[in-house]
Amino acid sequence: MKFISKIPPWLRNKYLVTLAAFVLWMFFFDAKDVLTQRERTVELQKLQESKAYFTEEITKENKALQELKTNPAAIEKFAREQYLMKKDNEDLFIIRRDN
Repeated sequence: MKFISKIPPWLRNKYLVTLAAFVLWMFFFDAKDVLTQRERTVELQKLQESKAYFTEEITKENKALQELKTNPAAIEKFAREQYLMKKDNEDLFIIRRDN
């Protein structure tokens, strides 16, 4: 009994002790604790940025594909650049730059 009387009254309040235990549990021991939620929020932001980048890239590629389907000059340009094709009466010089 002497031990209990030495504890300050605000620490003997069962509601305060319960609230403190709940807060500790939620911050450190729960599966959905604050630190985990913060990590997930950061990861979500990175994924959203990645999604926006890839959506933009898909739009660019679809536009290029549509151009290749409709424009014969674009097909020729693509073949020359990507597959190093040339016409019969021309020479092709490839200059490679070492980085």
